[in-house]
Amino acid sequence: MSLYKDWTDMVIDYVKTKGEAAFWNEYGSIEKSIYTKVLANHKNEIKGSLKKLADEYGTTSIFFMGFMDGINESLVNPIDLEKTEEDTELNLVIDFEKLYFNMLDAKADYLYNLPQWEAIFSPEKRKEIHRQWRDSKTVVNNDKIGRNDACPCGSGKKYKKCCGKN
Repeated sequence: MSLYKDWTDMVIDYVKTKGEAAFWNEYGSIEKSIYTKVLANHKNEIKGSLKKLADEYGTTSIFFMGFMDGINESLVNPIDLEKTEEDTELNLVIDFEKLYFNMLDAKADYLYNLPQWEAIFSPEKRKEIHRQWRDSKTVVNNDKIGRNDACPCGSGKKYKKCCGKN
């Protein structure tokens, strides 16, 4: 069984027995601790076996796998989590703009509001990334139907005489 499977099974069991709020309370504090260290030392390499990195960041291999699951999309070279074990050598190169964007997307305010971001991005840059994230969530309907256009329902009538009639 893979470490990633152990992680997902552990989450399911934890939530079933103790509840989702308890899981996020425990995991959130671990995740926040790891990100605080990662962001504070953002110029340093994050390199080593998963087990060594888990020890370095003060957590278990399974919880570090959870961290890996969360950060994987923000890595320059994502890791195949299914094949990752405790002895797998990792070299985590983080795209910090993507990481900040993904934290906004996950609504992880306890992470994107960490003071360590100030050493990485200026307030203006963080606002720009926030604006990009917000714009990515805005749906723009470019196919506006005019009153005299054919109705998109296929009736053959003008829109104003069919579905646009109100």
